[in-house]
Amino acid sequence: MIEFNFEARRKLRAGFVGAGLHAYRNIYPAFRYAPVDLLAIADHHPEKASAFARLFGAERWYTNHAEMLEREKLDAVFLCLNFDADGFPRYPPVVVDALAAGCHVWMEKPPAATTSEVEEMMRAAESAGRYVAVGYKKMFLPTYERVGELIRGGQLGRVTSASMRYRLALPAAAQRDNHKAWTGFMDLCHPASALHMLLGPTEEVTFRRTGSAGGVGALLRHESGVVTTLHLTGGQAQTSPLERLEIVGEGANVVVENCARLIHYRSGGAVGTAGYGRSPTFLGPDSTAPVIWEPEFSLGQLYNNSLFLEGYAQQIRYFCDCVLENAAPTRG
Repeated sequence: MIEFNFEARRKLRAGFVGAGLHAYRNIYPAFRYAPVDLLAIADHHPEKASAFARLFGAERWYTNHAEMLEREKLDAVFLCLNFDADGFPRYPPVVVDALAAGCHVWMEKPPAATTSEVEEMMRAAESAGRYVAVGYKKMFLPTYERVGELIRGGQLGRVTSASMRYRLALPAAAQRDNHKAWTGFMDLCHPASALHMLLGPTEEVTFRRTGSAGGVGALLRHESGVVTTLHLTGGQAQTSPLERLEIVGEGANVVVENCARLIHYRSGGAVGTAGYGRSPTFLGPDSTAPVIWEPEFSLGQLYNNSLFLEGYAQQIRYFCDCVLENAAPTRG
């Protein structure tokens, strides 16, 4: 059951840095379902900062995040920023500033362009004794969470292989040193974070470019021994579903199509009612038939709202709960 913002007995005193369209659509609205008391917003465009403050209920707005951190007494800061002129995510220095001000930090992905920047933020968090989380929303998709439950519950048996299809194009080899060309490819964190959550760390990656459109065929080997094929479908139609996941176990498998349709092919299922070549029907016993879950869209419910279908609201709520309970986030 979701607790609405106005029902929360304890709330984080929060600031927000960023007033862009993604934040407008997907992050600020998620605060309606999280224990957040939004006190201040900072953005270098004063007209946007003031408009967002009025719209989303912040008491004050600033054009400089450093001024906000100095003047406000905040528990946490949420960051939703874009890339700088060189194609690098803007998060690292702002995260370090927020941590130095004593704030826990949630930031949208991607957190950085280099491992050295990530390590710097990790050191700053450890020194400040504060938590930092990244918005890997795929770790909070209801369908992927159910897949994780099936794996942990043994309903697939031992996982033996997996496949993930995701619309993404690898920049041309000639663009290897052009950071601007790689900003879109940083969305690789979406399929990668889902696979990491479900199958554990990856120890080996091999890949081949599949054509001029930037498609990629990759083979991942996880520390658990599971092998995953990752198909990045650069060149596919814009009207095509973006994503498909399949986890194969022992006599059972589960498929998630377009993030919102889950099919569990259960162990022991049979096609038809007789032996091979003798069954007049493809319908088998209901007790072991595939289980299919998909949302209905006729009612104004939370479960068919994109904030919940895509995991935005859940990831914000999870971070807030971790901070309030003084528990280090393990997702994101």
